Amino acid sequence: MTAADGGAAAAASTSPAAQSGELAACAAVFIPSDPPRTGQVAFWRPDGLPVPAATDRLTVVRPHGVSVRRRAVEARLMPVKDALALLLDARRTPGADPASAFWGAAAVVALQMIGRGRLLPGVSPGGFDAWRIGPLDRDDVVHVQELAAAIPREARAEPLPGNGPLELPQAEPLVRAFMNAVADALARTPAGTLAVGEETWAAHAPRTVTGPPLEWAQDLATGLVAGFGISLRIELPRPDLTTGGWTTAFAEERLTAVVQLHHLADGSLADAEDIWSGRATECLSAPDVRAQALLVLRRAARAWPPLGRLLDMAAPTALDLSDDEVSDLLGDAAQTLAAAGIPVHWPKELAKELLARAVVEPAEKMSSDLPSLLSAEALLSFRWQFTLGGRELDQTELDRIAQATRPLVRLRDHWVVIDPRLLARVRDREPRELTPLEALGAVLVGSADIAGERVPVTARGWLADLTDRLADPEATARRTPLPAPAALAATLRDYQVRGLTWLNQMTSLGLGGCLADDMGLGKTITLIALHLHRASTAGLAGPTLVVCPTSLMGNWQREIERFAPGTTVRRYHGTKRSLDNLETDTGFVLTTYATLRLRQAELAAPIWGMVVADEAQHVKNPSVVALVLATRTHSPGAGP
Repeated sequence: MTAADGGAAAAASTSPAAQSGELAACAAVFIPSDPPRTGQVAFWRPDGLPVPAATDRLTVVRPHGVSVRRRAVEARLMPVKDALALLLDARRTPGADPASAFWGAAAVVALQMIGRGRLLPGVSPGGFDAWRIGPLDRDDVVHVQELAAAIPREARAEPLPGNGPLELPQAEPLVRAFMNAVADALARTPAGTLAVGEETWAAHAPRTVTGPPLEWAQDLATGLVAGFGISLRIELPRPDLTTGGWTTAFAEERLTAVVQLHHLADGSLADAEDIWSGRATECLSAPDVRAQALLVLRRAARAWPPLGRLLDMAAPTALDLSDDEVSDLLGDAAQTLAAAGIPVHWPKELAKELLARAVVEPAEKMSSDLPSLLSAEALLSFRWQFTLGGRELDQTELDRIAQATRPLVRLRDHWVVIDPRLLARVRDREPRELTPLEALGAVLVGSADIAGERVPVTARGWLADLTDRLADPEATARRTPLPAPAALAATLRDYQVRGLTWLNQMTSLGLGGCLADDMGLGKTITLIALHLHRASTAGLAGPTLVVCPTSLMGNWQREIERFAPGTTVRRYHGTKRSLDNLETDTGFVLTTYATLRLRQAELAAPIWGMVVADEAQHVKNPSVVALVLATRTHSPGAGP
């Protein structure tokens, strides 16, 4: 090896990546401090090898024969914030010491909880501002306990101070202290300045908390440190068993929020009434539990002020709720309380599936045949439909909801939540008329914008049948193909039969369509077949107006004379043009886009059986669109 090689090797061994790998091979010990963010992580080698960039000596507990003894070892001490990246990398580094990998796993759990918003300001034992992980729910507590149970011996090998027998820190409090140190270190940004008007809980330097902020932070942490939590259980009015039903007076009784206290460590749960009466389990009947419960309730009252009434009671066990408070809990208040670690539990018998949707249906009973959307038969109405558990409510039930003065109504042996917006719909049940095209658009989309809200829409009657046909026109064409007209002097190919069937469906419904087959595949003959079919159908016979470029007029005339012999063809173009006797003509009239623009009034006067726009890209001109729409037909036509 040359001198240059040696220098390169030395430089590589001191690079950050190399040092990270070397430190991952070290055991890691967390050393708590006050405030938590000043805690440190010490890296040391159980095998006695040198520690990269060692900064101090650490007293650890090492095995010695059948016993243990203290031993001073060299160590690298780093603030928790600086050590996080190394610990996280150690989880994925081959050959990493189990102690370093363990603290990396603990750091991941802390980061996940911070990401879920489990972060609270508080005051350390020394009176300093400090962030901590919390509030923890039962699953969080179990997760921390499982993590603590897996801690390697080297990860807590630093003995507790004192002259007594050697004692190591307990695993779970040490893990919690580490997670709080991670939270306290990472939560400090300039954006973290709180409402106290200074940088308390935002600056990295320790700050002593005094005055109102001290009381506020202590209340916030009470119960969370001790492992107790508060929840609310909502109870509904019960039936009057003496009368066998629901008396009017009883139906007006209030809902109740029952206070529950639960121990996060063992999962035990008790009503506040049992705690104040001494009937709760041992861990929840300790003398200090009531005081902790009161402090947690004071914190809860800051999240939702109505809970403050509990603090005026000798035994804060339950709270009768007003209708406004019930509505509040059904909305934002429950989310606010949950964010403060106070869940709200609603009873299972509470039905929340009362749904409303818009129904579009024929205004009056009519035949099952589909009418034209532009016909007088196409009378459609819009109304609200309400369902509970998939069953539509009857008129009596809707009347009961409409008369409701509270957010809950008793229906079908269920208490049902009444959304204020839904209540307004129930009270506005008069059917409203819709134009056929408005109705079709809403049904095809499946929803409509009503009063600024998107609501589902369903169809009934012939409109539902129409929707099914339009949703899968190819399937309909395959099931019931339209036979070629007898007057057509040609045999249609399969795809032309499907095109003819589809165009017939669209035009018979009063809709248009665009036949977009490739060039040379016979769009013209398909339109000629459609004309012959309509000419032989009562009520649909009439002349067909074809609007096309001048260069295609000859082709149209030749194709008509070839495939529909005996059908009249006249050109409305040039100097010799006439629409005389058109009312008795069921043939073709050919014109151009230029003539259409010049002779709009004349071409708009007759009632056409069908209007066809050939080379329909010309219709992208807005003025041409207006001219085509101005023509009157038995039903809108389709163009190739």
